[in-house]
Amino acid sequence: MTDVSIVLPTFNEAGNLKLLIPDLVQQLESHYDFEILVVDDMSLDGTQSIVSQMTLLNPRIRLIERLDERGLASALHRGVLEAKGRSIILMDADTTHHASNVPILLHVHKAFDIVSASRFTSGGAMQGRVRYLGSYLFNFWIRAVLRTQIQDNLAGFFVIRRDLLMSLPLHYIFRGYGDYFLRLLYLARRRGFTIVEIPTVYTVRPYGLSKSGLLKMVFTYTVAALGVRMKAKSLDNVGNHLTGR
Repeated sequence: MTDVSIVLPTFNEAGNLKLLIPDLVQQLESHYDFEILVVDDMSLDGTQSIVSQMTLLNPRIRLIERLDERGLASALHRGVLEAKGRSIILMDADTTHHASNVPILLHVHKAFDIVSASRFTSGGAMQGRVRYLGSYLFNFWIRAVLRTQIQDNLAGFFVIRRDLLMSLPLHYIFRGYGDYFLRLLYLARRRGFTIVEIPTVYTVRPYGLSKSGLLKMVFTYTVAALGVRMKAKSLDNVGNHLTGR
């Protein structure tokens, strides 16, 4: 079993992967046995071709092509099920999540079950004052709904022990879009997993367009937060066996 698996969900991220994957390899190759799993939803910009070329040069990079499914959360789920690492890192492929944070996540991970890179803990930030304020206020609302002290419930850039992740109800967590992360954190906290946040700074993606819409996100994530609170008790003893894998 490798030390760490990094799962990157992609749809039209060719330009960003040219920057991100070499940076990840450089950050990890001297200290960790690792793999990078690119889970692609039939990109139209040459993403698959670029990753395939990378796999020829470095077998630690793997391409998973999804033909019949679409969506961020389900792509992450597929990557988690195929990951071989003792620990798993989930992150975006658009370079808003920085490879330079990965060694820090893994170092702190020695003492905590989940380490999450947060925009809103001390030292964290996000480019664009309006975007930052809107995200902060929405996160404040989610925190109130979930009654949690976690500062950034929507970050989606974190490391977790594989055995603990596989003990959670993955079928319930990994659906929709970024709302999977608030479900994961909420259920993990109920089970007593140790969770800590480290600061990160989000920057603007250099290539491509964001797939998230603000108004849809506010509605969807609010419904997800209310839903996990209502259903949490019935999920406390439910694990990954319900995924059928």
